Amino acid sequence: MAAQDIAGSRAHARGLERAGLIDQRSLRAIERGLAKVSRELAQGDFAFLPVDEDIHMAVERRLTELVGEPGQRLHTGRSRNDQVVLDLRLWCRAATCELVEGVAELQGVLLRRARQNREALLPGYTHLQRAQPVHLAHHLLAYFAMLDRDQGRLQDADRRTDSSPLGAAALAGTTLAVDRGRVARELGFSAVSSNSLDAVSDRDFVAELTFTCALIAVHLSRLAEDLVIWNSREFSFVTLPDSWATGSSLMPQKKNPDVLELVRGRAGRPIAALVGVLTVLKGLPMSYDRDLQEDRQHLFPAVTSVKESLTVLSGLLAAIRFNSKAMASSAADPELMATDLAEQLVRTGVPFRLAHSRVAAMVREAETRRVPMDQLVRESWRRLGLGSEAEARALLDPRGSLALRDQPGSPGPGPTAAGLADAARAVTRHRNWARAVRRRLPA
Repeated sequence: MAAQDIAGSRAHARGLERAGLIDQRSLRAIERGLAKVSRELAQGDFAFLPVDEDIHMAVERRLTELVGEPGQRLHTGRSRNDQVVLDLRLWCRAATCELVEGVAELQGVLLRRARQNREALLPGYTHLQRAQPVHLAHHLLAYFAMLDRDQGRLQDADRRTDSSPLGAAALAGTTLAVDRGRVARELGFSAVSSNSLDAVSDRDFVAELTFTCALIAVHLSRLAEDLVIWNSREFSFVTLPDSWATGSSLMPQKKNPDVLELVRGRAGRPIAALVGVLTVLKGLPMSYDRDLQEDRQHLFPAVTSVKESLTVLSGLLAAIRFNSKAMASSAADPELMATDLAEQLVRTGVPFRLAHSRVAAMVREAETRRVPMDQLVRESWRRLGLGSEAEARALLDPRGSLALRDQPGSPGPGPTAAGLADAARAVTRHRNWARAVRRRLPA
């Protein structure tokens, strides 16, 4: 958190000067020294010493070496307690922007692939059993919707991170007249903490960000699992490029979806991190306790892991090839139209439970006679009460079935087109949000 610590120190020094606690000459020396420290840290030239308990003490020690007495004035009116939580809030806000952008990138890939495969059919599944035909675009937009909820959680959590604790000092504020609000605004915050005790001990924002990382990882794992299944020979719905797969050390014919399996497996990291953060917090008395330094041991790897998985999955999904013929062949299974047959009976006045029973009996008859269900429908449409023969035949067409599904959120052509348009607007909105927050945060 070196960059955040230096940004906070710059703003604090300016606040001290405005309050008359340091003069302009001292302020210029501090700003000059902090710029030098920042360069040393960025270039890897900063020499940490055994006396440096943490990044805060290291920066202040080096600053004092560079500028002398003005460096000793920098800590006026603040404590490491409010300093560390300020740094952590700034770090979390920057990390949230990166996550929002990473999720938006994956959403953009999902949107692009959905547009490219708008007409492709495949079975929708429940219990991993073929259920009803849908468009591939609708399936991909389902993951877009998952990730869109994650975007909402990230941006909503930022509202509660957007509060400056600087000025709470150790736990009871300070008697020195530093303008907390102005310093907060310089650092990109729209508010200051309302309670000094809570300000230095609050890590809810860490828990929220870690939770959202865990849930994003779960969603990425589910997407990876779908693609692993689809990549199997039994499905053959997708083909992975060689650059996104690995071979077997023993079996020459193998092409393994290792990248997807690693995305799936790495979901355990942020999930474990969430448990770690909550465990740190659960038994702490008010207010600051040193246990809190453990929060970063969980937070930082959780964010890093999710950012990496987002990057990898975006690249893989952009390169994957969808096998539309294999998907369409599975979607053409006549049994997938059983629900449409039951609903046709409902339209003729049959109660749904009775309609369900009749179609179930027809499925069993087809299995017993070992004939395709569509053949049975063509033979028995009059006995079954399915209307005209033409209507009965139309019910067996997956595209005809989807054409009837025009309710909002359904997989029909109209709702899918609306979903694609909404998704495009959402990606733009999320990217704009991240840009707006970045502009407010210190560089």
